[in-house]
Amino acid sequence: MRIEEELKLDFNDVLIRPKRSTLTSRSEVDLSREYVFYHSGLHYQGIPIIAANMDTVGTMEMAKALARHGVSVALHKHYKEPELAAFFKARARPKAGEAGSAVFYSMGITEADYRKFRRVKEAAGDLIEYVCVDVANGYTKSFVGFLQKLRKNYPKITIMAGNVVTGEMTEELILDGADIVKVGIGPGSVCTTRKMTGVGYPQLSAIIECADAAHGLGGLICADGGCTSAGDLAKAFGGGADFVMLGGMLAGHDECMGDVVDSDGERKARFYGMSSRTAMDKYSGGVSAYRASEGKEVLLDCRGPVEGTLREILGGVRSACTYVGARRLKELSKRTTFIRVARQLNEVFGQS
Repeated sequence: MRIEEELKLDFNDVLIRPKRSTLTSRSEVDLSREYVFYHSGLHYQGIPIIAANMDTVGTMEMAKALARHGVSVALHKHYKEPELAAFFKARARPKAGEAGSAVFYSMGITEADYRKFRRVKEAAGDLIEYVCVDVANGYTKSFVGFLQKLRKNYPKITIMAGNVVTGEMTEELILDGADIVKVGIGPGSVCTTRKMTGVGYPQLSAIIECADAAHGLGGLICADGGCTSAGDLAKAFGGGADFVMLGGMLAGHDECMGDVVDSDGERKARFYGMSSRTAMDKYSGGVSAYRASEGKEVLLDCRGPVEGTLREILGGVRSACTYVGARRLKELSKRTTFIRVARQLNEVFGQS
């Protein structure tokens, strides 16, 4: 047993310090980014926000709605093969030089997941350019082996893989074939991993450390989980995240296609973690005897179309850029100085 005593930070532990700026309006801020991925060589241009591959968020309807703004989606992995093939075949991709969105095909690491992907890829061909290999624990040998196999057999696809929270594992995943490493264990609003297992890492520190490791090798990271406001996205980008993945902030909208229930006369949308009892009952026949649920279900207000929420999110990030003089999102991390706030002391003494 050992104890690391170095300070680790979450989004609520810091604020961004304002700086002098020559910007006069949020409209002057460009939120798009351009990347050439390390392994695939694919060129990306768009707003680097990704709707999470949860079945109540990562839907085809969400992909169509967010594409109009150059925002991406990781489709959930429970769509049937014909649906996936038809969707990718029908999807209009941006022309060369135009900003656009990416749509990630999501998969686990079982042999059945791999066979399903091969069949959909054969049907859709080069129209599938992005893949998200998604597991709760990215530290296992089987996960690394699967990533190596996928990269070997599909050298031209862009692979996002995770989740991890430490620099050394970020480096390993990039060297083993990941273009983007997904960072976050336990910070999500409907994730109970930290409570059930005691395992996790404060999300802002994870982003800072993993971004440093990834960028040193030419790779990228996606901050996954923990954002509850536009200010949290600004902090994630300021900490070095190349992409930010959102679940709860995009949940409850018309495009989510989740179950809607009546609660005390009000319409509520069900939102749950993909390791929750709800999800496992739905897709796996219940929680296996050898494991525990690591997610929960909540009821959210039905929020209508996602358009309004997205505009609020993008507007908040643009405003953060104006406060530090970042004309482009790319400049935000270079112009960010974090100020630690005494959140823990305030909680102890009951101060707001």
